[in-house]
Amino acid sequence: MSKIKFTKGELKKQRDDLRRFERFLPILQLKKQQIQLETQRSRERLRQKIEEIDNLESEIGEWARLLNEPIAGLGEWVRPREVRISALNIAGVDIPVFEKALFGEVEYDLFAAPLWADKAVDSIRRFAVLLEEEKVLKNQIKFLSEELRIVNQRVNLFEKVKIPECRENARRIRIYLGDQGANAVGRSKIAKTKLEKMSLEGVLA
Repeated sequence: MSKIKFTKGELKKQRDDLRRFERFLPILQLKKQQIQLETQRSRERLRQKIEEIDNLESEIGEWARLLNEPIAGLGEWVRPREVRISALNIAGVDIPVFEKALFGEVEYDLFAAPLWADKAVDSIRRFAVLLEEEKVLKNQIKFLSEELRIVNQRVNLFEKVKIPECRENARRIRIYLGDQGANAVGRSKIAKTKLEKMSLEGVLA
């Protein structure tokens, strides 16, 4: 517990601090709930995305052996040329949001290319998009988890340290000032009694 002064000014400071902490705590608790909710949503979206990736991977695996027949430029056509990501603010935290992946134009000889070429390009592109979405969702969870850790620390600090400390400090100061006031009244009464006695003795002398 921090060192305090047993004065009226310190009592006012402790009460002001207590009011401030009690005002901020519900805001922090609300932020914590919002981040927890969004983290759960992101985790569920990630779970669904991983399921999509697994399903598509199985689908591709059924005809992947056909890729032994080379298509010139296939690697360039199925690799995203650009991945667009925006930001979404959740309870004061900016998290990345996948927008879309852009691919280059497919240019191959329709007569020379195998019949499955279009399907291969389309499926592998979808797979590449899903992997990018998975990466962004993992980053979302990473940012949200870090912010949740910080907010948790602040909530605990306010709930378990600052608010109880201010209340206890204010209580101790009130008791001290009350005792000082009672002592002052007692001394005043004693002094008054002595003065009255001295006055009475002066009259009787």
